[in-house]
Amino acid sequence: MLTLYGCYRSRASRPLWLLAETGTPFTHVPVIQAYRLSDPDAGGAPVNTRSASFLAVNPIGQIPAMKEGDLVLTESLAICLHIARAHGFALGGQTAAEQALLENWALFAATSIEPHSLPILQSKDAAVVAAEAGKLARGVARIEGHLQGRDWLLDRFTVADIMVAECLRYAQGHKPLIEAHPRAAAWLHRCQSRPAFRAMWTAREAEPV
Repeated sequence: MLTLYGCYRSRASRPLWLLAETGTPFTHVPVIQAYRLSDPDAGGAPVNTRSASFLAVNPIGQIPAMKEGDLVLTESLAICLHIARAHGFALGGQTAAEQALLENWALFAATSIEPHSLPILQSKDAAVVAAEAGKLARGVARIEGHLQGRDWLLDRFTVADIMVAECLRYAQGHKPLIEAHPRAAAWLHRCQSRPAFRAMWTAREAEPV
């Protein structure tokens, strides 16, 4: 049985969305970030990223983490690639070439999208937001061009769409950037209209902020 550690208001949203798409049975351990607690070490505190039980799974204390048998993974996109390969059927790679494309999109999401989209979400400094939006525009333009004549990043909806869409979601509120790339915007809307995404998002909204 696959066990996923992490809360919906974290990068665990990526594998949680994927698990909702695949219908894979799993155990969810809702570990939360220690910084969200006034005293994460207090008696009775919920399991968090400083709890000994979680640090035994991931010693660096970051979520998500995954265990399946003897396999332990501690990076959200690696977890997604594994779930898609082992349980994802059409959402995973069907050939060696497709698997390579999925890995390429995962690395693209991690290096070209998230480093610039996350500061857009988190920063209150307009100059920082503008600078990061300028950097992110190159990655979004790559998505925009790739989606010419297609609905998804591959020839069907796959884990690639989940990984890239969840990284781009952080910058979704920056309307000038998103509206300047209508194919990417429409693709993001298609991704987020899927029932599995909506189920994940409902669960996320139900969690305490």
